[in-house]
Amino acid sequence: MKTFNIKPVNRNNAAALELKINYKTKPHGALGLLEKTAFQIGCIQDTLTPALHSPTIVVFAGDHGIAREGVSPFPQEVTYQMVFNFLQGGAGINVFGQQNGIAIKVVDAGVNFNFDPHPDLINAKIDMGTKSYLDEPAMTETQCAAAINKGAEIVQDIHSAGCNVIGFGEMGIGNTSSAAIIMSLLCELPLDQCIGRGTGLNDEGLEKKKAILTTAMTRQNGFEKTPFNILKTFGGFEVAMICGAMLKAAELQMIVLVDGFITTAALLVAAAINSNVTEYCIFSHQSNEQGHRLMLEHLKAEPLLHLGLRLGEGTGAAVAYPVVQSAVNFLNQMASFESAGVSNKA
Repeated sequence: MKTFNIKPVNRNNAAALELKINYKTKPHGALGLLEKTAFQIGCIQDTLTPALHSPTIVVFAGDHGIAREGVSPFPQEVTYQMVFNFLQGGAGINVFGQQNGIAIKVVDAGVNFNFDPHPDLINAKIDMGTKSYLDEPAMTETQCAAAINKGAEIVQDIHSAGCNVIGFGEMGIGNTSSAAIIMSLLCELPLDQCIGRGTGLNDEGLEKKKAILTTAMTRQNGFEKTPFNILKTFGGFEVAMICGAMLKAAELQMIVLVDGFITTAALLVAAAINSNVTEYCIFSHQSNEQGHRLMLEHLKAEPLLHLGLRLGEGTGAAVAYPVVQSAVNFLNQMASFESAGVSNKA
């Protein structure tokens, strides 16, 4: 696995940024979380006049062996069918990306289907889906490392093309199960607090999912609980690629837009590998999936939006992007008390 040299965010301009924000023509703190976001972006870019270039969301798709055990109401075939939907521009992420000027890239990280070449599809397939961790680790060490490295490589290429703000989405039937176990182990929380309804399980289906995942954790218990081993044992190819992509984006000092439950699970692993990664992250929203609020609390993260979303695909990041633009725009364009000739408070 690659090593990532992620520097803490530079705060040389912190005092000047605070002064600039506070002396805009508004009461102190009146723009709330927009002010915190503007400050964070200014620090990431080490400037008083930050800019957002070529925003991109990368949707990683991969299949999970655990899906065959009945943890989702949808069959595994939906993963590859949704990849076709992404490529045809018909998914939620396509709609919101087009609306907000965000480029969408789709990656086959490990779908159980052989796609024909397509100009909008990046072929990064590690295998035809992971193994079922009810019986064995989801990935080998080689596969997991290859997925992390491939995610990093994809981000490097996107950054080299001029992008400095990036988000990540995912598609993979069964991936809320992986995210729940990763969360339970890395946040040290009971599994019951981490498991949600995913793509819409009823009460009976939810109990079945809990029983399957509890059994899986019991069977796959004889390993050292390092972040890499947890990811290898219970993760998915798309989750591992997102982990590597986030680490690389932070190393490149890009702004990272964090989506929902699955991508935040990937961030939990990334942050356990290198805690500096979270300084580059803007948390787009709080998902309606049960465990996401607790994930955000663990990361001490404040999400921009609370819309009850639980679609995945990077949709929360795409919907939140105009808020990020607003933070940058007020910092760059809003008048100060002095420039506007407006009296400040006595």
